[in-house]
Amino acid sequence: MKQSLLTALLLLSFCLSAFPQSYFEDGLSADFHKDRREALRSLMPKNSVAVIFTNPVKNRSNDVDFIYHPNTDFFYLTGLREPNSVLVIFSESRDFGSFSADELIYVQPRDPRAEQWNGKRLGVEGVKEKLGFTQVFLHDDFGKSPKLEFQQFDQILSFDLGKAQEESSANTPMLEMMAQFKTSTDYPKEVSEVTQRMYELIRATEIENSANVAQVIGRYQRTYPEVEKDPILNDFVKADTPEGRMAVKEKIPTPKLNLTALPAILDQLREVKSAEEIALLKKAVKISAIGQIEVMKAAKVGMSEREVQGIHEFIYKRYGAESVGYPSIVGGGNNGCILHYIDNDLKNLNQRLLLMDLGAEWKGYTADVTRTIPIDGSFNDEEKAIYELVFKAQEAGIALCKVGTEFSEIGQVTRQIINEGLAELGIIKAGEQHNYFPHGTSHHLGLDVHDRGEYGSLKEGAVLTVEPGIYIPEGSKCDKKWWGIAVRIEDDILITSNGPINLSADAPRTVQSIEQMMRIPSVLENWVLPEID
Repeated sequence: MKQSLLTALLLLSFCLSAFPQSYFEDGLSADFHKDRREALRSLMPKNSVAVIFTNPVKNRSNDVDFIYHPNTDFFYLTGLREPNSVLVIFSESRDFGSFSADELIYVQPRDPRAEQWNGKRLGVEGVKEKLGFTQVFLHDDFGKSPKLEFQQFDQILSFDLGKAQEESSANTPMLEMMAQFKTSTDYPKEVSEVTQRMYELIRATEIENSANVAQVIGRYQRTYPEVEKDPILNDFVKADTPEGRMAVKEKIPTPKLNLTALPAILDQLREVKSAEEIALLKKAVKISAIGQIEVMKAAKVGMSEREVQGIHEFIYKRYGAESVGYPSIVGGGNNGCILHYIDNDLKNLNQRLLLMDLGAEWKGYTADVTRTIPIDGSFNDEEKAIYELVFKAQEAGIALCKVGTEFSEIGQVTRQIINEGLAELGIIKAGEQHNYFPHGTSHHLGLDVHDRGEYGSLKEGAVLTVEPGIYIPEGSKCDKKWWGIAVRIEDDILITSNGPINLSADAPRTVQSIEQMMRIPSVLENWVLPEID
């Protein structure tokens, strides 16, 4: 009886783990990933090693896991979408006796029993054949075969591994590799990427600027507990004189383990997209724009937020998108004032506007498109006034999306336009501080919805959002006629040498074009499902 129960539980655990295909046959090429590894290697310090773990499996509830999603840095460099894997890159080729290599990858073994439940694994030979790696090993060999002597390197580049990982049988190989890595590198118990960035900031500080840097670190201490608890950073902030702060600077350790260099290199590499990446992004955005169009046709008073979400995501699946790039936001009326509203459980849409922020994921790349529409098909005067103000700000922001523009300038210009417009409408007084536009205007877009990038001068090949918004929650200190109005317009912009290209322009975004689209009959009009009590 006990043996039968154990067998059943083991079978159930296989059944309820959710893994995707191991790689995208029609996605990025193996040559793309190889080129990205070579680009990273060219930017690494001499005699250094980079170690990149993929994501652990995440538990949803009890014995059910979320559908697996790899670490996007790991995927960018390898193309592999399986868990329990790690990539090791050397700045220069290393001699391991029987072979030389400038990179190693450790992966899961083939396992017919596990594959019967969760799908095929690539294994060692599959990773060689499909992803173009030469030196591929099983995860049990990490650090042992071939022997990795991490202390021989001047710098060891990695990410912050201090955050707790889910301890489950699905993650055992990953946890064992991380433990081996930490032991081999003398990984400190108290270390984080944020504290190391603060150390680097202090190292780069001249004595005349030390007081300003102390203020910056003080602000970080209010947000990051590890910065607040760090004794060196505390001493730097509390020092009374520039000389005292410089004395603290001399105490900053210089460990081999570097948690800031690798993120900085990947910010630089991932900001500028290749032609392959842009093609995938364009498809993700196109699908998302069509989703917005079809909802505009189908939307009507009485629908539910979840029904609207379902239409969007049905369109994505209809085109073959593997997932959504982030949890879908569908907020009717005052719910639109909640910036990351994902409950989507309002059953009867009859209040003013409907804000829809959704994006399809195509071969790992995500769109991010927001439209705001009147659920009854027509903007009233107040809605139109707010909408056209946001549109005006967005147009100005998009016009700035040119090579060389400072990223921050887009936000400054859109915010100025919205502030002036709110004052003209009498919602605020001129120069008054307010919270009606509480978020930034832009972020990079790619493998992550908030993608890696340097956020400095715009570069050709970067893709970013432009998404100003105005949100006036019920109870705000303004005329009640404005209450519950929430408008965000978000488009995905490709930076080119000839100016910005709006990849999501297919989705109507003017008052007139939205109202016109909403008058077109939907193909879903005659799709009537049976009533259920």
